[in-house]
Amino acid sequence: MSVAAVIVCAVVLVAAAIIAYVFGVKHQKQVYEEKIGSAEEKARQIIDDALKEAEEKKREGLLEVKEESIRKQNELEKETKERRAEIQRLERRVQQKEESVDKKAEAIERREASCTAKEEELSKEKSLIEKLNAERVQELERISGLTSEQAKEYLLKIVEDDVKHESALMIKEYETRAKEEADKKAKEYVVNAIQRCAADQVSEATISVVQLPNDEMKGRIIGREGRNIRTIETLTGVDLIIDDTPEAVILSGFDPIRREVARIALEKLIVDGRIHPARIEETVEKAQREVEAQIREEGEAAALEVGVNGIHSELIRLLGKMKFRTSYGQNALKHSIEVAQLTGLLASEIGGVDVRLAKRAGLLHDIGKAVDHEMEGSHIQLGTDLCRKYKENPIVVNAVESHHGDVEPTSLIACLVQAADTISAARPGARRETLDNYTNRLRQLEDIADSFKGVEKSFAIQAGREIRVIVVPEQVSDSDMVLMARDIAKRIESEMQQYPGQVKVSMIRETRVTEYAKS
Repeated sequence: MSVAAVIVCAVVLVAAAIIAYVFGVKHQKQVYEEKIGSAEEKARQIIDDALKEAEEKKREGLLEVKEESIRKQNELEKETKERRAEIQRLERRVQQKEESVDKKAEAIERREASCTAKEEELSKEKSLIEKLNAERVQELERISGLTSEQAKEYLLKIVEDDVKHESALMIKEYETRAKEEADKKAKEYVVNAIQRCAADQVSEATISVVQLPNDEMKGRIIGREGRNIRTIETLTGVDLIIDDTPEAVILSGFDPIRREVARIALEKLIVDGRIHPARIEETVEKAQREVEAQIREEGEAAALEVGVNGIHSELIRLLGKMKFRTSYGQNALKHSIEVAQLTGLLASEIGGVDVRLAKRAGLLHDIGKAVDHEMEGSHIQLGTDLCRKYKENPIVVNAVESHHGDVEPTSLIACLVQAADTISAARPGARRETLDNYTNRLRQLEDIADSFKGVEKSFAIQAGREIRVIVVPEQVSDSDMVLMARDIAKRIESEMQQYPGQVKVSMIRETRVTEYAKS
C-alpha cells in the first residue's frame, strides 16, 4: 500500500473519531440538561412544600401564643382577685386594731389618772411612815439607850461573829476532810515503807576503845621515853589516852578513818607483840591499805544491798568513806542506805516512778558528807558537784541539790528523797540531840504560841511534838480558836528550822462558873 493511501486512511479514521466524539459530547450534554431540568423542578417542589409547612407552623405557633396569652391573662386576673381579697382582709384587721388601740389608749389614760391619784396618796402615806419611823427610831433609842450608829455596829458585830463562826466551821470541815484523805494515804505509804525497812540506832562519834590483854601492854605501847606512843600519834593523827582504865586504851580523834587506822594498827601490834617505831610505821601502812580496801568493800556492799549498779568507782569509794562519818550520832552510810530503801519503797507504793532511779538518788543524796571535812562548802553543794562530775542522771543531781529545800525539786523522786531523809533522821533513836537544842526548840514553840493575842499559857510537850495552848475564854471564841490554831501552825512552819516531823497544836478554852447555895 502506498504512503498516500495510508495517510488517507489515517485522515479518514481521525475524522471518524472526531465525529464520534462530537456526537458523544452532544448526547452527554443532552442527558445532563435533562437531569438539571428534573433537579430544578424537584427543588421548586421542595421549596413550595417548605413554604407550606412554614405557614402551617406559623399558624400553629400563633395559636399557641394566643392560647398561652389567654392562660396568663386568666391567671393574672385570678391572682389580682386574690390580692384584692387579701388587701381587704388586711384593711379590716388594721381597722379592728385601730379600734382596739383607741380603746387601750382610753384605758391607759384612765389608769394614768388613777395612778396619779394613787401616787399622791402614796406620797402622803410615805411621809406619814417616815414620820412614824423617825418617832419609832427615837423611841427605840430612848428605850435601848443606843444610837442608830451604835445599834448598827452591834448588829455588824453579831453578823461578823456569825460569819466568822460559819467560816471557821467550813475551814475546819474542809481541812479535816482533806487531812483525813491525805493523811490516810501518806500514812499508808510511809508506814508500809517504814515497816519494811529496819536500821540501827545512833553510834559513837569521837572515840574508839582497844582492849589490852593486860595492863603491862600499856608500858610497851608508851615505849622508852614515850617514843612508841609519839610515833603512833604522829603517823595516825590520833590521840592515845592511856589512863587508869583497866586493860584498855582509848583512841580519840574527830577523823573516824584515822581512828580506824589507828585501831587496826594498834590491835595488830598488840597481837604481834613487837612494838617499836619501825614496826609501828610498817603496821600503820598495812592498816591504811586495809582500811582503804574496807572502804571500797563497804561502798560496793551498800550499792549491792540497795540494788543499784553502774555507779562510778570514785562515788563507790566515797560511799564507803561515809561509814566512818556520823551526823548527830547517826552513821552517814547507814542513813544513806536507809534513805535509799525508804525512797524505793515509797516509789513502789506510789507507782509510776522508776524505783531503781529513786534508790540511786536516795543512796547518793548525802555523798557530799564524805568530803565536807576536807573541802570548802556544804555537803549539798559538794554532793551536787560530785554527781555532776561523774555524770549522774539530772534527776539524781536535783534530788541531791534539793533534799534540804535549798533548791526547788523538779521531780517526784526529789520529793520522795526529801520525805525519806526526814523519816530516817526524825525517827526515834536515829539521832542524838543535845540538851540545849532540845530546850531551845521547846522554848521557841512556846514563844510562838504566847505571841498571839488572847493566849494565857502554852506548854510544849512530847519532846516538842505537841504544843497545848490555853486561851482566855473572854477574848477568844470557839470560832477564833480554829483560825488561831491554823495561824500558829503556819508560824511554826515558817519560823522554826528544825522540829520532829510534825507538831500538833492543841487549843484549850475553858469557862468556869461557880455559885454557892446558902442555907
